[in-house]
Amino acid sequence: MPRWGMVIDLDRCTACQACTIACRNENNIPFAGPDHASKGRAIFWNQVLPFKEEGEQGYSRIRFTPLPCMHCDRPSCIKVCPVRATYKSEEGIVFQIFARCIGCRLCMCACPYSRRFYNWSKGHWPEIMQSAFNPDVSLRPLGVVEKCTFCIQRSREGKYPSCVEICPVGARKFGNLLDPDSEIRYILENKRVLVLKQELNTQPKFYYFFGI
Repeated sequence: MPRWGMVIDLDRCTACQACTIACRNENNIPFAGPDHASKGRAIFWNQVLPFKEEGEQGYSRIRFTPLPCMHCDRPSCIKVCPVRATYKSEEGIVFQIFARCIGCRLCMCACPYSRRFYNWSKGHWPEIMQSAFNPDVSLRPLGVVEKCTFCIQRSREGKYPSCVEICPVGARKFGNLLDPDSEIRYILENKRVLVLKQELNTQPKFYYFFGI
């Protein structure tokens, strides 16, 4: 049984947002519309956030940091769910069971990375896009929480997640953490790899490194 993980080279990422768009298309992510978007209710399983890095003598630079679900080995979201609607699979991926979710949003409060999203309304897509629905990914109903799945429908068919496949500069690497010959294992063992909020000991399986 594989244990899936992902790393991203922050020196390569150009914030082109191709990963964000590919994620939306692959996983049937609904449009929020201007009203919900203005209230911060837009759904983005994957986002690319800018961070300003201050240097010496007034020098600064902007780094772009992609942010999907961290698929933690010790996920705090699972601990608080009262109906066990969220769980971690044998492959190490944190899933959400939409039919069981009661929309209490405790998992959203518990996630230290803010990587869960609540459906405040019934999903809406422009008519021209409805013919492009991915039949391998279910549409989420009103009142449930949803999140990144590392595109499990693709990895189980031997494909990369959509965000990895679309990246024009090859900044993302995805693979089996248990495979000693995989590229991701090589990076973890030979590069200076970082995780977000390491002090919380959630043990994410999404890693960051600097390729230079």
